[in-house]
Amino acid sequence: MSAKDVDPAKQRPNKEFAGRSEPAAARLRDALAKDELALYCQPVAALTAPMQFPMAEVLIRLHEEEKAMLPPGEFLPAFEHYGMMPELDLWVLRKVLKHVARGSRIERFAINISTQTLKDAGFAKAAAAELVSAGVPGSAVLFEFNEPDTLARIDDCQRFATGVRAAGYGLNVSGFGPYSDSFNALRTLRPDFVKVDGAIVRKLLSAPAAEAKLKGILRVGEVMGFQVIAEMVEEQDILERLKALGVRYAQGYGIQTPSPIEKLAR
Repeated sequence: MSAKDVDPAKQRPNKEFAGRSEPAAARLRDALAKDELALYCQPVAALTAPMQFPMAEVLIRLHEEEKAMLPPGEFLPAFEHYGMMPELDLWVLRKVLKHVARGSRIERFAINISTQTLKDAGFAKAAAAELVSAGVPGSAVLFEFNEPDTLARIDDCQRFATGVRAAGYGLNVSGFGPYSDSFNALRTLRPDFVKVDGAIVRKLLSAPAAEAKLKGILRVGEVMGFQVIAEMVEEQDILERLKALGVRYAQGYGIQTPSPIEKLAR
């Protein structure tokens, strides 16, 4: 799972996972087996009246002693170091599908996929099996990967996209807009949703170039058939401008902060 809310300066394994490779990897698997991780989610709002939450992005925390919650920057680097991100991503998928099967007022969840998982040829088959086991439609989950991955690993992304789409899952590309050649990747992947990079959204009221870029993405979305989500929305004035421009979805701390999935979606 991609650590989108990780502070890069804090991306180091928690001392609990330090040490020799095998014991540390076993500790991580033990954390998965005992459900020592918790799912949070941040909703994506439909910019309609009244505002609704048709989907949410899944985030992850680790239970620590005394019920404290470790942020991703404290433990994801350990999963990455030991090549265990596909195991973690599959654990997250399994938990989300079980949550949907129990009943959820939010019908769709976006799960961030790590670079290791994109390269894992067996993940799509395993994801398809989880869907059958849960007995829910694939439309309940969007697999989300970021724009740098789509540019640097387009072959991996395309293979991943083909595999999960065959099972019925959707696709989402996040952090979109900073690079001029990004639209070529969208033509290849054909995502259902594209999240406009927060750096563009935050400058919407102060930089004409940011608004022009957003309008361009909206036009391409109309042609290619994807919906646009503005991410990192923190100010009401920006939210109102997004509505005026015709952006249909938005996400950010100005809308709602992340909450435990059980609290937000039940």
